[in-house]
Amino acid sequence: MTKGNINVSVENIFPLIKKFLYSDHEIFLRELISNATDATLKLKHLTNIGEAKVDYGNPKIEVKIDKENKKLHIIDQGLGMTAEEVEKYINQVAFSGAEEFLDKYKDSAKDSGIIGHFGLGFYSAFMVAEKVEIITKSFKEEPAVHWICDGSPEFTLEETTAKTDRGTEIILHIAEDSTEFLEDSKITELLSKYNKFMPVPIKFGTKTHTLPIPEDAPEGTTAETEEIDNIINNPNPAWTIAPADLNKEDYTKFYHELYPMQFEEPLFNIHLNVDYPFNLTGVLFFPKLNNGLNIEKDKIQLYQNQVFVTDEVKGIVPDFLMLLRGVIDSPDIPLNVSRSYLQADGAVKKISSYITKKVGDKMASLINENREDYEAKWNDIKIVIEYGMISEDKFFEKSDKFTLYPTTDGKYFLWNELEEKIKPNQTDKDGNLVILYATNADEQHSYIQSAKDKGYEVILLDSPIVPHLIQKLETSKDKISFARVDADHINNLIKKDEPAISKLTETEKETLKKIVEESIKDSKFTVQLEDLESTDAPFTITQPEFMRRMKEMQATGGGGMFGMGGFPEMYNLVVNSNSEFATKILANENEEEKSSQIKYALDLAKLSQNLLKGKDLTDFVQRSYQQLGK
Repeated sequence: MTKGNINVSVENIFPLIKKFLYSDHEIFLRELISNATDATLKLKHLTNIGEAKVDYGNPKIEVKIDKENKKLHIIDQGLGMTAEEVEKYINQVAFSGAEEFLDKYKDSAKDSGIIGHFGLGFYSAFMVAEKVEIITKSFKEEPAVHWICDGSPEFTLEETTAKTDRGTEIILHIAEDSTEFLEDSKITELLSKYNKFMPVPIKFGTKTHTLPIPEDAPEGTTAETEEIDNIINNPNPAWTIAPADLNKEDYTKFYHELYPMQFEEPLFNIHLNVDYPFNLTGVLFFPKLNNGLNIEKDKIQLYQNQVFVTDEVKGIVPDFLMLLRGVIDSPDIPLNVSRSYLQADGAVKKISSYITKKVGDKMASLINENREDYEAKWNDIKIVIEYGMISEDKFFEKSDKFTLYPTTDGKYFLWNELEEKIKPNQTDKDGNLVILYATNADEQHSYIQSAKDKGYEVILLDSPIVPHLIQKLETSKDKISFARVDADHINNLIKKDEPAISKLTETEKETLKKIVEESIKDSKFTVQLEDLESTDAPFTITQPEFMRRMKEMQATGGGGMFGMGGFPEMYNLVVNSNSEFATKILANENEEEKSSQIKYALDLAKLSQNLLKGKDLTDFVQRSYQQLGK
């Protein structure tokens, strides 16, 4: 038997491990199972290249709880260790066997899936255990050995006949403050969280399997059952399989495996697969989002060689794609020792750029493959696309190929199609292309109708980030401007070189304006006289485009230094000086009647803008009924 001290640079490293090395104690199981997976995959590689003359078979990793004796066992059928290897890899802390293995076999082992970042992983066991045992037998013809350490730098190592088959068994004597890890439910939870897609089958207990009843069995035959291994993981998840070998049902099944509480199917997926200049695989799903910006639930999961690392993927995944779901797996994403926090570096930035490019390419191919289907899904995906256009310049550069601009009539245009459609009719006298848009087709119906009467197209932009999107488009494209359809009278939104004909003299106009201002006495409204068609509405309420847009941007986290979110509501009251109503007001000498008519017309204009509410609406309804009785 050998006794000795573990080669550590600190007198007692284990309290430090327990307190500082890992922020979350539960990851000890992830680390130990990852080590067991490494050992199994290494053996597979060595048998493949003929260096291990053994039968690889169908190895699995087993987790067992011995609640009575407060022990947790992790057993693998991998390559095992000799006494010399235990001395080297276990007793010399921070010397990574996996890294040495990769260095030795770096050319042939490149794609074998070995994790290789577990220098201190084994010692995470001491976060939950007061004593740890290793019983291991190498695939080489050497005796099995038994290593014991009680959490001090002292250990014992001796040969044993207790193990005759190759592999390693780690026994954790669970400490009093960690007995939760002796509960089946806790271990099931951890295995499901961290090891659901590990590449080696993981057994945790058994389960009852009902056998099918033979077709020729007599009526009333009871189905037989058998106890089988309870394998808790899927060793071959979708992202590890070539896209050509998967169909839509496979991807949908995998989506529900990732997110068991999601009952809706994803709209489509993007399969990521790159091996230069970094290794990355994964599958991203577009869920049904509508106009939602909730990114807290069902996040994208980050794996490293099928080991779950985190669902905090900010930095690797561009912000706008945090709205998606799915998996990214890369051995090239650098992690600190606890594998829980990402370190920002060049590789991460390249990965983020690649994912952005891949999503853009996928959108372009989807619209080309099936335009009708893409249009049908637009409302569910537009928030991601629009967010990407605002936040990622490279994505914006590609966006004309796949961003749709729907009209209030339900037609869909790509940018170049929209330009071509509206250029002849919606170019103003200064040569600027004016794009009219609505944010709510019902509330802005009368304004939309006025625009359509002039042959104009009105596009529907109703997501919460529209003000930011419009600003991006206006500053990136030449000679275009956006105007919400209710921002002014339609004649003023697209100004043409057409002389306005006025029925009233300038003096009459000044008198009319004064009468209206004195009647409404409301600082929210700026009275503005326009020479419109006699058939146009006498009063129209508009909100200045700049003012409204800045308020909206403020509400969605923008607006810069203007602080428009706190500004009072301000509107223009456009008075049609050519309307019959204007002529009647000027001719009416009954001041009370005149004021009453103006207030009633203002209420009608407010009603069309959904601005008539509360007591004002109640009074308006009562006055309207009184008018019916006259």
